[in-house]
Amino acid sequence: MNKLNEIIFVDSYPKIDLHGYDRDSARVAINDFIKDNHIMKNELITIIHGRGSGILKEETHKTLKNNPLVINYKTHYFNEGCTIVQIKV
Repeated sequence: MNKLNEIIFVDSYPKIDLHGYDRDSARVAINDFIKDNHIMKNELITIIHGRGSGILKEETHKTLKNNPLVINYKTHYFNEGCTIVQIKV
């Protein structure tokens, strides 16, 4: 059973908002956020990257793909401006 397919409400999960970040600072912030939540044993987190031109979404997914603590991730069903991430606990 895939936990990410069952998630509808994401307000209760830890989140980071990347609005106003550039690619490099977003990558650093994402990796730090994942590491911190791994230490706190939070299995699911939300990354808000916005819709815009897709630059931050692309960088977010690229960063998640390369992070060894990430198990799975997907764009939220109802909001394409955020990504739900499952990390190792």
